[in-house]
Amino acid sequence: MLNPFIIELDKALRTLFVAAPLTRDVPGRECPEAVLSVQDKGHAAALTRINHVGEVCAQALYQGQALSCRDAGVRQALKRAADEETEHLAWTERRIQELGGRKSALNPLWYLGALSMGVVAGKFGDAWSLGFLAETERQVEAHLDRHLCELPAQDLRSRLIVEQMKLDEASHAATAVRLGARELPSGIKMAMRVAAGVMTRTAYYL
Repeated sequence: MLNPFIIELDKALRTLFVAAPLTRDVPGRECPEAVLSVQDKGHAAALTRINHVGEVCAQALYQGQALSCRDAGVRQALKRAADEETEHLAWTERRIQELGGRKSALNPLWYLGALSMGVVAGKFGDAWSLGFLAETERQVEAHLDRHLCELPAQDLRSRLIVEQMKLDEASHAATAVRLGARELPSGIKMAMRVAAGVMTRTAYYL
């Protein structure tokens, strides 16, 4: 009975405290580091911290949904998407370091909240869980679009990371729809946007 708990605890600790592994090259790694003002560098680091928090939440969300998933095929699809999100976690973590920034001090809190939401979403059935996943990815894609508008134009390393993340998030949303995601009520979508707004505003500073 203890083994599943230990496995999930290990996943959480690795996400929060161990450098994420890489299987794909970091986008933009061949680009020279841009010369940025102190203000632009700090802004880029803060935006990257927000994206890193999003990837911490993605790991927890997928983990929670997989725990309560009923269909083995859906569970496997969630695992593949989580593996890809691990790449994003690694990319953003390395970019934060390059920019001289820091990860969010609230990452354990973000992780716990997202894990809880994933478990709850899964309890409503796979179709609703996939619907929650698809909407999350759509909102993340829109959020990354805004970051592309805000990042310094000359910071190609950060911009290429965000662009590849955006492509991957769109793919995850499409996969969820293909697997039978249900469209969420507008009220739930709005609540998700409000919660995401609180997270992003807080993570910019903390």
